[in-house]
Amino acid sequence: MENWGQYLRFAGRQLRRNPGFTATVIITLALSVGANTAIFSLVNALILKSLPYAHPERMSTIYEKVTSAGSHDEPTGIDGEKWELLRDNSPALISAVSGGSSGVNLKAGSHVQYVHDGRVSAHYFDVLALQPIVGRNFSEDEDRPHGPKAVILNYSLWRNLFGADPGVLGQAILLRGEPYTVIGVLPQGATTPLDADVYTALQPSRAGEGGGSNFQAITRLRDGATWQQANAEINRAWAIRAQNLERNDSGAHAIYYSVPLQKGQTDSLRPQVLALMLAAGFILLIGCANLAGLTLVRMLRRTSEVATRLALGASGWQIQKQFWIENLLLALMGGAVGIGVSLLALRGLLLMLPEHFLPFASVPLDGRVLAFTLVISVVTSILVGMLPALAARKVDLRSSMASRAGSKVASVRLRQMLIAGEVALTVMLLAATGLLIRTLIHLETLPPGFNSKGVMVAKASLDDVRFHDPAAFRKLLDESTALMREIPGVRSAAVGLSLPYETILNDGVVLSDGKEAGQQEGTDVAYVTPGYFDTLQMPPLAGRVFTDADGPTTQHVAVVNQSFARKFYGGSNPVGHYINKDTLIVGEVADVPISSNLYPVAPLMGEQTMYIPAAQVDTAYLSLVHVYFQPDWVVRTAGPVEGLTGLMQRALASVDPNLPISGFYSMNDLLARTLATQRIEVALLGALGALALLLTAVGIFALVANMVAQRTREIGIRMALGSTIFQAMVQIGRSGAGAALLGIILGLGLSAGALRVMRSVLYGVGVYDAPSLVTVVLTLVLVTLLAATLPTVKIAKIDPANTLREE
Repeated sequence: MENWGQYLRFAGRQLRRNPGFTATVIITLALSVGANTAIFSLVNALILKSLPYAHPERMSTIYEKVTSAGSHDEPTGIDGEKWELLRDNSPALISAVSGGSSGVNLKAGSHVQYVHDGRVSAHYFDVLALQPIVGRNFSEDEDRPHGPKAVILNYSLWRNLFGADPGVLGQAILLRGEPYTVIGVLPQGATTPLDADVYTALQPSRAGEGGGSNFQAITRLRDGATWQQANAEINRAWAIRAQNLERNDSGAHAIYYSVPLQKGQTDSLRPQVLALMLAAGFILLIGCANLAGLTLVRMLRRTSEVATRLALGASGWQIQKQFWIENLLLALMGGAVGIGVSLLALRGLLLMLPEHFLPFASVPLDGRVLAFTLVISVVTSILVGMLPALAARKVDLRSSMASRAGSKVASVRLRQMLIAGEVALTVMLLAATGLLIRTLIHLETLPPGFNSKGVMVAKASLDDVRFHDPAAFRKLLDESTALMREIPGVRSAAVGLSLPYETILNDGVVLSDGKEAGQQEGTDVAYVTPGYFDTLQMPPLAGRVFTDADGPTTQHVAVVNQSFARKFYGGSNPVGHYINKDTLIVGEVADVPISSNLYPVAPLMGEQTMYIPAAQVDTAYLSLVHVYFQPDWVVRTAGPVEGLTGLMQRALASVDPNLPISGFYSMNDLLARTLATQRIEVALLGALGALALLLTAVGIFALVANMVAQRTREIGIRMALGSTIFQAMVQIGRSGAGAALLGIILGLGLSAGALRVMRSVLYGVGVYDAPSLVTVVLTLVLVTLLAATLPTVKIAKIDPANTLREE
């Protein structure tokens, strides 16, 4: 057996002779390697794989690092002034800004469609090194305030809506109710950070949207320039803003620096993905420990074979080489099946993710991922093969040949140590999963403050010049809600800028009286129509809610929530107080869970909120707020209504046929969208924790089953001498149970330190949450008892008389 072919054929025969062992190893490897491959695919796409642009290493975004009591180091949003300073004073960079991607309504001919619009400045596509396959990029004139309206189409939209007709150039389509001239089409497969259907010129200025930090900058380093030079130019350009910050916050110091665009795009997801990679690594270690124990037992059962081959002249190296090849063959087969497991896992993950959750559309298994799979498969074969190789070196020819059974009892203590290590890692994974589950339960069971049953929501974009006119806006809302109330089965209908569970607008409010009179404070704001509070069943706690009498020419009024009253009026009745000089607070309602960016300490929370009548908002408000928010048409039904969504769409189209609904949602759908990150974390870490628990149970089962097989004669003799079946089961089963108990204690100790890093993702639950830890311990105790008891059932079939006759 001096050539590799002979070794491989012999290894294949050995594996075919032991189909149970082979299947167990391949399945264990497939699950362990598949989990690691799937998670590494995300790591590769987010961190390792280059962006699909020319010279991505020359692209960046800008971070702001502030040293003060409120220190931070994060991407900086910029306003109109900072954009002009950057654009005009950084010759080392090609710079551009975007205003994000928002939903708008497109009309081409008679076709009306809801699309995503990426609002970008001139040179945005120059930074990305993208040139239209038809037409051109935006010009400087088109990017100036009040400049010509121009649009660039995504390739897919151009093909699907316009039949890939080059003649579309120069044609006008309606976006936001205004004519835009088509000037270009992006190449097929071209991607941008905004991933939009159409792109329009941002036309940034220092007013309106540019009055706040609502823009994001991307840059490309020019040829011959350096990042040190670019960073120096950025800091010189923004020096006056840094000085203003330092004046307003004594001791603060701000610097700005360039960060690779890929890091800037994925920074918020990196900690979670790397944590999942660590958890997947734990799975691999648990799998390796299991397989090491299995292969060690198999090696010890083959002691006679090894001794015979040694007696026939085989060298120790030849014996060890054969075992290494068998392990490598198993690892490669397990890795191949693991690729299939990872493909299924990734497909399930992408189906679970909400739209635009990841900054890329797909997660391919490219060469780097396949190389990773090969490497961990080979490493696994090495780790798994170390114990059998050491055992093979210690085979004693004389004692092995003299042995009747031809085998040697495995080192139980070593296998128990492996089991203890598996259990310890499983405890950590299950404890982390338990904390995330408890967090998700806390967020999903916050006091609602409204009744979510029987509510259906329709969204539509009013980022449309036609609805900048308050009169047209009021007419749309009044007539559409009136038609929706006429739908059979509908009890009430209303419109609100935001609903519970959704992201809400932040604004300032000036208090006219109280201890903070004259000061501007932050608050969440939503306009609503009369009937909003009735539709959501939010009765007033004090005062009244809005009526049809609260119109554009009457006293400006507001309804506030309990948090608003507590924060600004010490919890006393806020009704009768004035805000913003002439706005009268007429009512108070309960808090509802919202996603607020005002003081974002949790994904959902009760935050100070002010509701204002939709009839009392002005043109400036409408033209700005609908760029970022789509209002909700909400109806309450007495029971199931067949075809409700179609009837709601028909009602809105009856008022304005050019206004498509962008989506329909139940309140549970809105809750799921807001908590998508938390649900995905629970699902992924929970799956890894369940896999770790399964592998650990298999390890304990295998240890005890092997003990039963090895000690059958001893057990029979003990039973012949008076030992009961139960005593024998306890004596054998405690080998696995004792190892698991040690692992639980070790795992709890490790968790005490490791779980501290989870503080930033826990809400409403502490790191050392007793219910979570108790549940983990009880789960592992139950699984251990089952895994250690089931193989000992075989003891009841041992016949002591047969054992004595054999002796």
